[in-house]
Amino acid sequence: MAEESKTPVPPSPEDKKPATEAVPSKQTSAASNAVEKPPAQPAASGAAPPAKPAPAKPAGPVPEAWNSPLVEKYKHQFGSGLEALSYLGQNYFAVDRSLIANFLKLLRDDDQFDYCVDITAVHYPKRDKQFDLIWILYSFSRNERIRVKTQIADGESLPSSVPIWATANWLEREVYDMFGIKFDGHPDMRRILLPEGWKGFPLRKDYGILQQDKEWVQINLGIESGQ
Repeated sequence: MAEESKTPVPPSPEDKKPATEAVPSKQTSAASNAVEKPPAQPAASGAAPPAKPAPAKPAGPVPEAWNSPLVEKYKHQFGSGLEALSYLGQNYFAVDRSLIANFLKLLRDDDQFDYCVDITAVHYPKRDKQFDLIWILYSFSRNERIRVKTQIADGESLPSSVPIWATANWLEREVYDMFGIKFDGHPDMRRILLPEGWKGFPLRKDYGILQQDKEWVQINLGIESGQ
């Protein structure tokens, strides 16, 4: 029987590795797979962080002195009973209540402020003289607008400007309706927006925003107020 021939077997890939190549250890492999962790945060103490101080409130605009030939004329005539100021470009006279009727008439007759644009009021309940009354006047010939302001206490009245400007009629009625300020000599001093018999004056700051004359609603409309 002939001797069986032997075929050489090729070397495996494992046999081709160089002898010097090291097999990675378990420690090296674990270190390479480890995820870097952020440093530990200190435990919360339970105390709230100190509150930051509120930023200082910026100062608002303030009235400035108003000077003009018109101002000089009336300062010379009325002295300390009159002050002339300008606020955000709006020129106005602050006049003592006792001088207001004469002063308004002079503005119309001598300086052609022949149009009474508006009459309104502002309520400051913490002041002794709680109300500012403001007349906004315009002169067509001068193309100039000014304001006249005076202060009165609650319950006081002022002379009507209807004899000076006919437009003051309804304007003064609105001031009465909303603020309760009366004008002596007005030809028809009654409410103009709210019905007669309504209690209270809605633009006073002590009149609640949801306040309503529930009695008037019940009597005149026959329903319960929804507020």
